[in-house]
Amino acid sequence: MENRDKVMETRAVNAIRVLSADAIQKAKSGHPGLPLGAAAMGFELWAHHMKFNPVDLEWEDRDRFVLSAGHGSMLLYALMNLFGWNLGIEDIRQFRQLDSETPGHPEYRNPLGVEATTGPLGAGIAMGVGMAAAEAHLAAVFNKPDYKIVDHRTYVLCGDGCMMEGISSEAMSLAGTWKLDKLTLLYDANRITIEGSIDGVFTEDVGKRAEAFGFKVLDVPDGNDLEAIGRALDAAKADESAPYFIIVHTEIGYGCPAKQGTAKSHGEPLGEENVRALKEFLGWPQDKDFYVPQDIYEYCGSVIRERAGAMEEWRDLFSAYRKAYPEMAELWDKYHSYDEALSLLKEADNATPSEKADATRSYSGKVLNKLKDRFPNLMGGSADLAPSVKTEMTGEAYFGKECPEGRNVRFGVREMAMTGIANGLLLHGGIRSFVSTFFVFSDYLKPMARLAAIMRLPQILVLSHDSIGVGEDGPTHEPVEHLCTLRSIPNFRVFRPAGRAEVEAAWYAAMASRETPTALILTRQKVDPVPDDGKKALRGAYVIRESKGTPEYILIATGSEVALALKAQARLEDEGFRVRVVSMPCMELFEDQSEEYKESVLPSSIRKRVAIEALSGFGWERYTGLDGAVISINRFGKSAPADVLFSYFGFTVDHVIDVLKRL
Repeated sequence: MENRDKVMETRAVNAIRVLSADAIQKAKSGHPGLPLGAAAMGFELWAHHMKFNPVDLEWEDRDRFVLSAGHGSMLLYALMNLFGWNLGIEDIRQFRQLDSETPGHPEYRNPLGVEATTGPLGAGIAMGVGMAAAEAHLAAVFNKPDYKIVDHRTYVLCGDGCMMEGISSEAMSLAGTWKLDKLTLLYDANRITIEGSIDGVFTEDVGKRAEAFGFKVLDVPDGNDLEAIGRALDAAKADESAPYFIIVHTEIGYGCPAKQGTAKSHGEPLGEENVRALKEFLGWPQDKDFYVPQDIYEYCGSVIRERAGAMEEWRDLFSAYRKAYPEMAELWDKYHSYDEALSLLKEADNATPSEKADATRSYSGKVLNKLKDRFPNLMGGSADLAPSVKTEMTGEAYFGKECPEGRNVRFGVREMAMTGIANGLLLHGGIRSFVSTFFVFSDYLKPMARLAAIMRLPQILVLSHDSIGVGEDGPTHEPVEHLCTLRSIPNFRVFRPAGRAEVEAAWYAAMASRETPTALILTRQKVDPVPDDGKKALRGAYVIRESKGTPEYILIATGSEVALALKAQARLEDEGFRVRVVSMPCMELFEDQSEEYKESVLPSSIRKRVAIEALSGFGWERYTGLDGAVISINRFGKSAPADVLFSYFGFTVDHVIDVLKRL
């Protein structure tokens, strides 16, 4: 904290404020309040504490910074601009414009260096917890006494809104339980939201709440006091016993006399007159837009150069590590490679159909336990349901403070934070993650699944107990609308496999995916064996059994209903009906196929089609057309034994035959 140029630091902080105000004003859209109030906090962290090098923004041992309060994105972009990241003034000028490097909320790798897509408040906290957990796990696996090749921190800047969202409590509870001592949350406590003061909606003692979760709490009364913020950050770095929660009291919209401290500065441009008033207050030239004096860039550059050697030192250390521990270095390479995962796609050829009745969740558990031996970086778990959804990796320890090398993760009953944390594991790099729960509880995790799709993360979601097959648990636990909801997410794959071979194909596709999340929708109940084909399943849909002669009708089914379709086909064939049966485990993969292939599976000349799926029929019209029919469930379920419910809702051979004959 010695030899600081306080004048230059103040000017750099004000440059962040001015850039933010100018960009938001030019865009006529944005959130100036947070960047103006939290500028000092951001500058102190980046200038004196965070380990990074703009020469290589993907350096494995860099510190991670997540702006959970993503509406304040201009704070992040201004910091990137000042500290030499590949983000120029012209990019700042294009704030919130089409295809710019400066979108309205931070987007993962747009520009390179943005660690996570944020905007849904609180999500950044969960992803930060995941990043810190990844660091702890990788350090436990790879570090040696003289070689700390994994040794970095995760910083999350959050606000009042983040702390109100339930995901923050879920995630912080786990961070404290796991004692993630390299995680620091900076809480921008400005006490203002869109609707005004938080006094009427948020009066709890947030510091005591963080302490209850297992954080150590520090309080900085003045958000403009760089040295006080710095002392708090130093204290967090020096303590290896717990994560830290640093409360920084700021004033929203600081420096704008007309809007400072009010909700008017939160989510709308200051206005040209107020921007001029801001610049006057800060002692900035009022006649220049997007103006940053060159000496400020030079000063920030000098700060970076002082720490630039850290990356080269790490590279030298890793070179020595590679020589001293060649097997561990080879394992490191495997953790950071996709080659093995891509090879799985070829192995779908050897996936074998089931020979006896079993639940697809059971098949999934067996595949997972084969994969965990091939992929030592596969890490994940369940929201307190691993025995039911079959996602415990046998023989593997559980992750925690006492066992950070553990690969099984107990997330507790926290579906949303679980998925956000798993996204953080993926974002960190070096780890493949999965999460699991009952399918009906996908409602709780969907926002983070959607975020994975936006970020193009290959997250894996294992969702079991997929229909009225849940039985006696009744409508609260029987998913109906959930499948079509997940299918509606762009860049998202949904597999509902019919048997063992399709389950293997689903896992292989999920592991080999580079940019698309995958949900595996699995049964609780046993399903009859079917002649499913793993290789063909990778095309999304295929003819699982052809008709005797040229087909006149098509039955299309997924999951447990494929066996039903095959039984119906057998009886119909005995009556002289020529019926093709198509298994469609993944609509999204089918839509990716060529028009020729799709026509070969579902010929446009065959208009008499029946789709069978024990969930909502929404969306099936694109395959059944105006002349077809859908056997589905478009109401909530009931409490009764599963076989009774399937009969009650019309999932019987007789009903399928009756519907087809009526076409």
